[in-house]
Amino acid sequence: MNPATALATVLVDELVRCGLTDVVVSPGSRSAPLALALHADSRVRLHVRIDERSAAYLALGLAKRAERPVALICSSGTATANFHPAVIEASESGVPLLVLTADRPPELRGTGANQTIDQLKLYGPAVRWFAELGVPEERPGQVAYWRSLACRAYQRALGPSDPGPVHLNLAFREPLIPDGDTTWCEPLDADGPWVRARVAPPPVALHLPPTRRGVLVVGDGAANVRRYVAAAGMAGWPVLSEPNGGGRYGDHAISTYHYLLGTPEFADAHRPEVVVTLGRPGLSRPLLSWLKRADEHIVVATDLARWPDPTRSATQVAQAVEIPVASGDDGWLHAWRTADAAARAAIDEVLDASGLSEPRLARDLVDALPNGALLFCGSSMPIRDLDQAMRPRRGIRLLANRGASGIDGVVSTAMGAALAHNGPSFALIGDLSFLHDQNGLILGPREPRPDLCLVVVNNDGGGIFSLLPQASLRDPFERVFGTPHGVDLGYVAAATGTPYTLVTDVSELPKALRGQGPRVVEVRTDRETNAAIHAHLRDTAQSAIRAAL
Repeated sequence: MNPATALATVLVDELVRCGLTDVVVSPGSRSAPLALALHADSRVRLHVRIDERSAAYLALGLAKRAERPVALICSSGTATANFHPAVIEASESGVPLLVLTADRPPELRGTGANQTIDQLKLYGPAVRWFAELGVPEERPGQVAYWRSLACRAYQRALGPSDPGPVHLNLAFREPLIPDGDTTWCEPLDADGPWVRARVAPPPVALHLPPTRRGVLVVGDGAANVRRYVAAAGMAGWPVLSEPNGGGRYGDHAISTYHYLLGTPEFADAHRPEVVVTLGRPGLSRPLLSWLKRADEHIVVATDLARWPDPTRSATQVAQAVEIPVASGDDGWLHAWRTADAAARAAIDEVLDASGLSEPRLARDLVDALPNGALLFCGSSMPIRDLDQAMRPRRGIRLLANRGASGIDGVVSTAMGAALAHNGPSFALIGDLSFLHDQNGLILGPREPRPDLCLVVVNNDGGGIFSLLPQASLRDPFERVFGTPHGVDLGYVAAATGTPYTLVTDVSELPKALRGQGPRVVEVRTDRETNAAIHAHLRDTAQSAIRAAL
């Protein structure tokens, strides 16, 4: 057996023994040993994509939903650079990825050899760990090296306290395909994982003194959400959860917190004694401003070396917190719920009269989803519309790429998340995100096909900029911020044979969502009208909140 085939065979086998189930591959010559080993192994589900950037985001979506490492493989050269945006997102959002880049051997580097670049530590600090395996050789000890390194890579990506991407750079000399010889100088097989990692016991929790005037804030990437939401309920605390935080359900969920905390009279009168934050809140500026004023702000972080604190307001950081049951009246929670009910009624009244507006689409889409559904949200306006318009509900899972909050790779990430989800999947994304990753619609005839409905909001450009100060710069705005594209999304869908539906009235939405497999539903809106509706929502909600005080 040639060394390239031996290394690939052993590496794939060990990763599978560690728990690997899904691998995403982009075609290339130098990565042939890995691709062939994976194709021959029936224990893994193989996904092939021709575009490395789309492939990387597909792996990101798979790993994000499955919450376990997914391997990502490409050839050498610029193919490896196309992985970088997804690696950054995985790093910032704590998603376990195993990035395996094939490379030329050392004697070809720095010589001008074809498809040869410097791939050593290519992703810099965006990976949790990097290893250059070295060119495989037929000599005793190689199998132990390969297997132990595969175990280390898998476990480091998994975490569990600090999951994220790991990069293995594999230099292969030719021949790159099996030569028919199966002999090797030592046994290549193994029994079970080469190294068994043991997870440490749960950390000792920080015990808080009992208080009724507490608030639980849940942001992206939060862990153990149900336990903390239940504890907050027993303590009489309101829960302010972003849609993708997973805590917007139950009687204590305050879904209009963006408007409550954007109303100075309410925010000033409702300063808590303690705020406990899970995950990374970042959608609502009023919430972030309010956090800066908290007397005690406790951040719960599984890894004490990487705690989120964008407001620089954390007073304590702990791996776990015990929220005790507090005695006394429930006036604190009642005040939050009264104001929330007033704001919710005002918001719903505006949305019900808004026709097919973007925030109404977000609200009604969530209401229309069946229990057990997954909703993947675009990182720009869609997730903000959900945050400001979504009512509390159980039974659905919401995800978004909010680590670095880019608009790239959204279609592919949604595809990957849908492939890992056991149930129907949906996505709410903008037109620029859709066009940026339209290659994500390309699926070969033998590829696993997700049950995914992509709902695309088409306002012919970058809708979020119409809500920012740039919109006042009328002369340059349309060209450099609004960026109208004039693309017919129906033709984009038709190019890949993806079923397509245009929704022109909100009543058509439930029927348009039905179907199987990948499909596109387009909803056309107007950016200026959308900005006006958002302003009307804010003014109406704040008036209702002031009246309820």
